Amino acid sequence: MKKHILMMFAVLAMLASCSDNKFKVDGTVEGASDTTQLVLEVSSNGYWLVVDTVTTGSGGNFSVDADAPEFPNIYRLRLGDKAICFPIDSLDHLTVKTRLDAFGTDYTVAGSDHAVQVMKIDQQALQMAGGKASPEQFKVWKRKLAEQIVADPKGIVAYYVINKYVDDKPLFDPLDNNDLRIIGAVANAFYTFKPNDPRTDYLVRVLTEGQQRRRAAMAPTDTINAEVASLIDIKLQDYNGTTHSLEQVSKQNHLVLLCFTIYQADFSPMYNKLLNDLYSRYKSRGLEIYQVSLDTDNVFWSQAAKNLPWITVYDPQGQNSRNIGVYQVMGVPTTFVIRDGDIVERVEDGTQLEAAVSRRI
Repeated sequence: MKKHILMMFAVLAMLASCSDNKFKVDGTVEGASDTTQLVLEVSSNGYWLVVDTVTTGSGGNFSVDADAPEFPNIYRLRLGDKAICFPIDSLDHLTVKTRLDAFGTDYTVAGSDHAVQVMKIDQQALQMAGGKASPEQFKVWKRKLAEQIVADPKGIVAYYVINKYVDDKPLFDPLDNNDLRIIGAVANAFYTFKPNDPRTDYLVRVLTEGQQRRRAAMAPTDTINAEVASLIDIKLQDYNGTTHSLEQVSKQNHLVLLCFTIYQADFSPMYNKLLNDLYSRYKSRGLEIYQVSLDTDNVFWSQAAKNLPWITVYDPQGQNSRNIGVYQVMGVPTTFVIRDGDIVERVEDGTQLEAAVSRRI
């Protein structure tokens, strides 16, 4: 009997814990009446879905809770056509303070670092919108946001920023080459670290469509996946501790293959054999390989790298690396063909690598 009683209490405790799996948003809307209604909504990749509504008390106080999201997401508290946005990560408890006559423009959000970051970004956007900032000021602000995104591309704040609009225009436009790189950093990070997040497929689709539109705008070529772009330098060390600059290597060689890989992966031995065949055949004609390892085990990489004849460097940040974000690496191996200092082709299918080299050498 005692065992059955203990099991019953365990089940009840489990049910109680499940029922408490909620987040909470409360606060004060100064000047609101006991009939002022606020709407809590959740973002669904460009659309807003109603979660709940709440009516403020006579003092403007309100409190609303809802089931915690499985993955961090963006929510907003809306009053008419004005809104206050904030991220929710599981069991957050946020406090919002604002005024009825300044809802959405003058407010504070407290309770999580990410919520404070979003609040500051939105308030900065208000200062930039409507021509209140010069083009140069806007450019500087956007550059700082890009740096913030690259520092944590898989975070919910990064997702929020690349989907933000200012003056009815996307802050980071998929049709702009530089903006697309930032979008690619976020899409790649979500694809790598959050494959089951409902935002991942959306981000990859935005990136892919942006790349397709950009390619379509370029002059036609007879090369699939060809696009000319200036390379972004990478400086990493080989197994001897010597630093190699991709930019310098590209200046010293007619053709360079920039290859992102993982030596511990099953495909690695076969892929490196393919590279070795190409290297043996075309080295005398100006081919060099700059191979970036994203392995978690640098000892394993170091032992393998000693047996390879080309430049092999190690990225200690692995799959968190800024380099794979900047180069929009969605999976490994991914190889870029660099000719005379320009990226001229991206190759993700190893069977097409020899053809890419032979037509570019």
